[in-house]
Amino acid sequence: MQLLAKEGIGLPVTGFAHSTKDIEGLIDIVGGAPLVIKLLEGTQGIGVVLAETDKAAESVIEAFRGLDANILVQEFIKEAGGADIRCFVIGDKVVASMKRQGAPGEFRSNLHRGGTAELIKLTPEERSTAVRAAKKMGLKVAGVDILRSNHGPVVMEVNSSPGLEGIETSTKIDVAGKIIEFLEKNVQKGQTPDRIQY
Repeated sequence: MQLLAKEGIGLPVTGFAHSTKDIEGLIDIVGGAPLVIKLLEGTQGIGVVLAETDKAAESVIEAFRGLDANILVQEFIKEAGGADIRCFVIGDKVVASMKRQGAPGEFRSNLHRGGTAELIKLTPEERSTAVRAAKKMGLKVAGVDILRSNHGPVVMEVNSSPGLEGIETSTKIDVAGKIIEFLEKNVQKGQTPDRIQY
């Protein structure tokens, strides 16, 4: 996140917790509740909690830190309405994008949590944000998750090994084929990783 922030890429206000010494200060950094607390090691929406009050946030942070888990705390982007956008970046362009909508009453939009997905048209700013985020992370293939906020697109996550099933199903685009095409065009003859050079 720090690399993305240095690049001027939009992010939600975020704080990291390494101890339970200043939970109030951490909550204040992101503007108070409601706020989102995430396990850094979580996937598919597991370990992501929406704390509706400061007291609830304190309890969740204490519990996660009691388990010695690394967490981050982020402002809750209410205007996103439980939806995010997955941008699939290959090379220097977005080849597919889908809007993921959380199930009723669910703020997480993960398909594994009962969310739905549909094809979406990106704005030029969203497209640029996704490509810049992947590039800054040094990734040629990435899934970049964006929220539509009142102050423009904000990056929630950059995935180095994004799943293909949801995006291929919702967009009807052969993303796997596009990855293979990209690799074939960009690999130099004789430079494959299984060849030993003397």
